[in-house]
Amino acid sequence: MTQQFTRRRFVGTAALALPALGSGGALTSLPAFGQDSREALGTRQGKASFGGVHPLQTLMQQHPAPLRPELHGVHPRIFTTAAGLEQLRQRARGSHSAVWQKALSGLVAMRAEPEASPAQTRRAQNTVGIGMVGAALAYKVEGDPRYLERARVYMDAALSYPVWGYTYSKPDIDLAAGHLLYGLGTAYDLLFDVLSAEERTRYREKLVRQARIMAAHFTPTAGKSYSYSQNHCFIPIAGLAVAAYAVFDEVPEAAGWAALSRAIFTRVLAVASPDGYFYEGVEYWVFSMPWIIHALDAFAHAAGDDMYDLPALRKAHLYMAHSMTPNGQDIFDFGDAFEGPVTRSRVGHEPDRTHPDGKLHSNYNLLYRLAQRFGNPEAQGVATWMQSLGHVCAEDFWSLQWFDDKLAAKPMSAIAPHHHFDDLGTVYWRSDWSSKATAFAFRAGPPEGHHAATLIGKMPDWHLSMGHSHPDAGSFILYGGGSYLTGPKGYAGIPSSKLSNTLLVDGQGQANEGGGHDAFRDYPYARLDSIRITKLTLGSDHADIVADLSGAYRPELGVERLERRFSFARGAWTTSDTLRASKPVVLTAQVHGDRDIRQVAERSFVVEGRPSALKVEARTKAVKAVVEPGFVISAGPPGNVDKGPKQQRGNVLRMSLPPGKQATLVTGMKF
Repeated sequence: MTQQFTRRRFVGTAALALPALGSGGALTSLPAFGQDSREALGTRQGKASFGGVHPLQTLMQQHPAPLRPELHGVHPRIFTTAAGLEQLRQRARGSHSAVWQKALSGLVAMRAEPEASPAQTRRAQNTVGIGMVGAALAYKVEGDPRYLERARVYMDAALSYPVWGYTYSKPDIDLAAGHLLYGLGTAYDLLFDVLSAEERTRYREKLVRQARIMAAHFTPTAGKSYSYSQNHCFIPIAGLAVAAYAVFDEVPEAAGWAALSRAIFTRVLAVASPDGYFYEGVEYWVFSMPWIIHALDAFAHAAGDDMYDLPALRKAHLYMAHSMTPNGQDIFDFGDAFEGPVTRSRVGHEPDRTHPDGKLHSNYNLLYRLAQRFGNPEAQGVATWMQSLGHVCAEDFWSLQWFDDKLAAKPMSAIAPHHHFDDLGTVYWRSDWSSKATAFAFRAGPPEGHHAATLIGKMPDWHLSMGHSHPDAGSFILYGGGSYLTGPKGYAGIPSSKLSNTLLVDGQGQANEGGGHDAFRDYPYARLDSIRITKLTLGSDHADIVADLSGAYRPELGVERLERRFSFARGAWTTSDTLRASKPVVLTAQVHGDRDIRQVAERSFVVEGRPSALKVEARTKAVKAVVEPGFVISAGPPGNVDKGPKQQRGNVLRMSLPPGKQATLVTGMKF
């Protein structure tokens, strides 16, 4: 029997760390593994040239981030102290009682057994890492021995796993290893005073073994580069940082782990988009941002080294606010984000993960922490709004420490309902913040932003890994009448322009699509950097956007100039696409639908929706239109993500002009 691999079963790289109620390597640098055979996630041993000392070695010497002297011999110390715990107990009994009771009711360690060794089910080990932290903190706040017992069960489970992570993809150096280093390190720190000498030894030895493997893999060597902006780099390193501070004064080499982690995070923050946009998409923000927060909190508290103050974090709340569709439970899903029509249908197993009980798993409490750190009422307001929508967090228990009840929440009505993320070239607009709003999003920028283009030549130790960003320049997502009207197909093993509301030239999409999970591999970033919004007008009832898409397409396609004008006025959208080419080519515009697409006149179509439908009119007479199934190569297992099964997710309307060197294609849409 041939076994079918689907993303729901295997792709732990995209897995949100929601509680999943499921039933030793050599200390040398391991080879790089990717989501497919061509990707290098985390590290790549190659021919990167530094002209001397590796940049990370320099950073390690400049900012070693040692444990604060007053915390030597003290536990807990990573995220709080004994005095801090007493403050948390007072909060739990007073101002934060409701927040804390909600967290206690959702503790995964109290609801299920950790998966037995070797724990190879998707997300199983991630859940164990998070579960032990929640139980350990609950014990220190409540004093109830039930929580201590469950923390020990989860900690012992982590010790029983011979490999942290998948045995067949990046064992001991990837996401699950990061989760478990964080979990065991934090639990060891919190429970240090109640653990027996024998328990401390067992937990410490496992921490040290796994941290050594992780550090060996990420230690800078000649020619080694890092995918700093990619979650497979910074999630494992966040775990290493926590483990370092947990055993800092017991294991001499832990000082090196802390310095290495701090150096890598210096680069992670340097490459982050200054406009607050997260290039890997909303699903990856939800999955990845906790690890940036945990690492920065560890550096700030344990080392007194606060790295928070940069625009990417000050503006992160705007990204999440504008990424919500008006119904509050779906998202503007650019990039590898959920499974498009499958997720929105709330049918099958996938929505159980992304929308437990129909509510979006958004990890909104991360915004409580950012609001607290920056004293930002706007970030507090966005988090409060998301909480009011019933959203779900993987680590509700940290709200006891992160939520500042004395910080006023700015009402959503006082936040502008439209925003231009100018680095990533993404515009969001809505009529208001109510559930009845009309809204859209439009993208036209390089996959990692214009900021990245200024750094690539200056950071030879950084290699791009952009597989979670799609070749979707010029694409749009529309919402109106209570319906997600049109948008992309979601997470793909092989991303393609055919999966988004963008343009095709001679049936071909953008960059180097079709060659694997990373559509931008070996495509000149300078060409991608030329993709940009050239004109923008946003008003309370209208919008007009002009974008240059020329650089998105391979030179051999003959595109000399390709411009898309996207406008909204009087409740309707219009795209006007203008092409100039060096040879006759076919220009095709696309409109995707979650459900059926019906032809109602020669050039008029209806994209079925519930409760509202989208009416599409091809206004250029020479157009020939076809409705086709919306096929996606869905994601396969880690290491072979580009080898998933072919899956239909809705349908797509494709409108094409006859071959020509010049073309103008106009499309109107309304609900």
